[in-house]
Amino acid sequence: MSADVIAGFISLVLLELVLGIDNIVFISILAAKLPENQQDKARKIGLGLALIMRLLLLLTLSWVVKLTAPLFTVFGQDISGRDIILILGGLFLLAKATFEIHDSLEGKEGHDNPKGAVSFGGVLVQIMLLDIVFSLDSVITAVGMVDEIWVMVAAVVISVGIMLIAAGPLGRFVNRHPSVKMLALSFLLLIGMTLVADGFELHIPKGYIYFAMAFSLAVELLNITVSARRERRAAAKQKPVELHRRYSEDEVEGQG
Repeated sequence: MSADVIAGFISLVLLELVLGIDNIVFISILAAKLPENQQDKARKIGLGLALIMRLLLLLTLSWVVKLTAPLFTVFGQDISGRDIILILGGLFLLAKATFEIHDSLEGKEGHDNPKGAVSFGGVLVQIMLLDIVFSLDSVITAVGMVDEIWVMVAAVVISVGIMLIAAGPLGRFVNRHPSVKMLALSFLLLIGMTLVADGFELHIPKGYIYFAMAFSLAVELLNITVSARRERRAAAKQKPVELHRRYSEDEVEGQG
């Protein structure tokens, strides 16, 4: 195995992990709407579907390449099959993130609003729809980085395996901290806008997007850490509980 192949493989694994962050966030937020005993299962099946989708696209590279060919022109802008998928996926992500923000802040509680209950199958369908968009972007990126199909397959399998390990702790962390969930939904809005822009050939460097996400998350983690320390200090300053005595000191002295 040449050094170029090894370098390409490592670079592709890291890139797939970065591109998979939005996928993990979306799956974690959707899974959080299910009963607690089904959330871990939904996350694993969702990422499993993402892996299957990526592998199928890699095995049909000739079809994936054709997706970049222009189908028609709108106002002088060539639109390909890939562009249509990205635009539709971006719009779906914008709408879904907006609905989730509304439900979290303005909507009723689940037990007060039975119509808002979601089914396990419904969550998986939504995950699968976005998996198609994220997988297409991931595979097209992989094709541009390496030539060997087995290197692409190995990189995708390893990256999804790492995401499977990280999805559970990440999902539970997002569920425990509402502010982090709002940030995650804001990230999804940003990613949806980026997908729509990419569909119209307005390429926004993803480095800017991921830097904004990382910086915002770092600031919020600092806020959470500071708040936790304040709570611990406040708890430590609380007056300890005084145990009741059976006899008062005066009564004891009188008996003496």
